[in-house]
Amino acid sequence: MSGPDLFQPDLFGLPNPETGGTPEQFKPLAERVRPRTLDDLSGQAHLVGRDGPLRSFLESGRLPSMILWGPPGSGKTTLAEICATSLHYRFEQLSAIDAGVKEVRKALDGARHARCSGQRTILFIDEIHRFNKAQQDTLLHAIEQGLITLIGATTENPSFEVNGALLSRMQVYILQPLSEQDIEAVIRRAVACDVIMKEKRLVLEDPSFVLQFAGGDARKALNAVEAATALVPPESREVVLTRELLERALQHKAPHYDKGAEAHYDTISAFIKSMRGSDPDAALFWLARMIEGGEDPLFIARRMVIFASEDIGNADPFALSLAVSVFHAVQMIGLPEARINLAQGVTYLAGSPKSNASYEGINEAMRAAKAFQDAGVPLHLRNAPTTLMKTVGYGEGYRYPHQYPGHFIEQHYFPEGVPTQLFYRPSDSGREKAIDERLRGLWRGRYPA
Repeated sequence: MSGPDLFQPDLFGLPNPETGGTPEQFKPLAERVRPRTLDDLSGQAHLVGRDGPLRSFLESGRLPSMILWGPPGSGKTTLAEICATSLHYRFEQLSAIDAGVKEVRKALDGARHARCSGQRTILFIDEIHRFNKAQQDTLLHAIEQGLITLIGATTENPSFEVNGALLSRMQVYILQPLSEQDIEAVIRRAVACDVIMKEKRLVLEDPSFVLQFAGGDARKALNAVEAATALVPPESREVVLTRELLERALQHKAPHYDKGAEAHYDTISAFIKSMRGSDPDAALFWLARMIEGGEDPLFIARRMVIFASEDIGNADPFALSLAVSVFHAVQMIGLPEARINLAQGVTYLAGSPKSNASYEGINEAMRAAKAFQDAGVPLHLRNAPTTLMKTVGYGEGYRYPHQYPGHFIEQHYFPEGVPTQLFYRPSDSGREKAIDERLRGLWRGRYPA
């Protein structure tokens, strides 16, 4: 009697793991087209580009233990596998969701046996933030001895979830959510390279829906394409993935929001005007509409940074700091979690006191600067770093404010021949009211009563 068929199905018609694994046609599309080299990878150019650290490590043949921190579908597992393949390391994978100390020790034993035959091991632990301290401690000695190169993957901030002793022995690399261009490249590569997809001559009629649905997650995008393809009769040899077919497969209605058309500009306008009108509830609604529509969260965050200075300004100087922090958080975290950062920023900005005095001031100053663009800098305001410059009068007559009561002395700071002008008119809103009172006390002849 011959040996068991390598892909003999089990009782339920599924591939039998005891007889060798899963045939290629039963693997999900995302697994079938998983990149095998850095050049096949879309996105993460800061890590795998020409000067990226991971590419440099692989070219040098030496790889440190590391943590890959990034959102789902950004390429953490793929990068770990590419590292193992490129360096001809043995690859062992565990998931912290269902692995304990016993499984870790078994993996380390396997690494010891492999080392005896001259083979090095990469131990890849997915969701490493789910390991408790005892589980993480079992890895320390193995890393120090060089028994394994540990690659941990996490969607959570490792500073909070990975203990300090383990973290100090590993490099942390941040993976960004894939851009829409990256996701589109992933889909086009899958359609062109996958044997099953090539047979069906797949045509993606409206890539924008999949790109919006994926939200930077390559796996989610490929699963969407595969699910829609499964609804097409098997005998079809040319498959057009329409928006309607994708909606039916995913049970996800495409939002009426086109980032390249009028809705994009109308929605961001409504969002800004709601914050300007101090209505956090309406602002949150328009924020949600943009997120659901697949808007780039960094575009939203950039507009919030501008808004903080344009519409709040010195009425609450902290608003700008918060907006910048939200931008960095969105850049680091990515959707879907970044919606929480955006919501915090939006509600603060909408609820803050408002003033556009700085914005109006710079606009007036720009007009004046163009009108007096040839006016020179007065001698008393010029820098005098050399003896010659001092001799010809540079800096002469300048009065140093810190030498006078209240650190102020009235003098002319405008260009020669340009009259004093009032550009900045502080409002009586928030902290700007105190600025207004101080400036009125200093420049009594400049501000109207």
